[in-house]
Amino acid sequence: MKAVVVEQYAPIDQIELKDIPHPLLEPGQLRIRVEAAGIGFVDGLKIQGLYQTKDPLPFIPGTEFAGIVDEAPGRPGGYQPGMRVMGMTRSGALAEEIVVTPAALYPLPDGVAAEVAASFRANYLTALYALSARASLCAGEQILVLGAAGGTGVAAVQIGKLLGARVIAAASTPDKREFAQQHGADAVIDYTQTGWRDKLKELTGGHGADVIFDPVGGEISVQAFRSIAWRGRHLVIGFAAGAIPALPFNLPLLKGGALLGVDLAQLPTREPELQKRLMSELTNWLANGELKPVVGRVFALEDFREAFRTMQTRGALGKMVVRISR
Repeated sequence: MKAVVVEQYAPIDQIELKDIPHPLLEPGQLRIRVEAAGIGFVDGLKIQGLYQTKDPLPFIPGTEFAGIVDEAPGRPGGYQPGMRVMGMTRSGALAEEIVVTPAALYPLPDGVAAEVAASFRANYLTALYALSARASLCAGEQILVLGAAGGTGVAAVQIGKLLGARVIAAASTPDKREFAQQHGADAVIDYTQTGWRDKLKELTGGHGADVIFDPVGGEISVQAFRSIAWRGRHLVIGFAAGAIPALPFNLPLLKGGALLGVDLAQLPTREPELQKRLMSELTNWLANGELKPVVGRVFALEDFREAFRTMQTRGALGKMVVRISR
């Protein structure tokens, strides 16, 4: 089968598409024919060995996928051949086949395209987990979404609206701000401009942001916290800007604010029942059309390098998807 294989941690231009043996199927596992795989910021770090945990070499990158059950001996988890599924795993999605346990899978609602499903689970589960379970976002509160045109950012915009919040989207270019508004943002801010915090104060009526959704990091995170509302909650999602900020501890004291970490990777083992509940809520929204996930650009498997390069540029809108089979 064809697969993207990382034999040495390296930039994407040095990673190759190879023909490798089909993965072995062990008891309790299922073989999935992968239709599409999502490319996220973490995937770009993993191939270079820059993520906080390293996948043992060699490995196939890609954590999120959608496809069709090909083999299911004993029907583990109730899955059987022909069922459409979406999944999330540590690695292995950028291949024509992947072997996983039932815990990695979730049934795909009828009518949902593989490209949509492959860009759905990680981003939207992160957003719902962060806003609902970690920040306890209430209807009528105001949230500031940093990096609002990225994969997790636009998911937070949409989930925030579904939870009844007023959403202020912060992004660095006119195209990104327009993109965020097209997907539900009530107002937008250019956080590259001096005085953007004055604009936020104006937009919130002097109140500040009740919740800050922050996948960006860097100095912008500290500046955002300075504009948090009393008893506000700042959600730490990631560090797309590349720098981990250092927050002066007097700021939470003065603001009565809370800094909350959001690590989706730990959710399945630490809070599995919560993950099931959140996924059920998300798929219900997906099935009834209340939630329409945003797909960025779709690339052929042979063009996987371009998918990574596009994801890593500041001009990327939404999540990149690699189409693997039909």
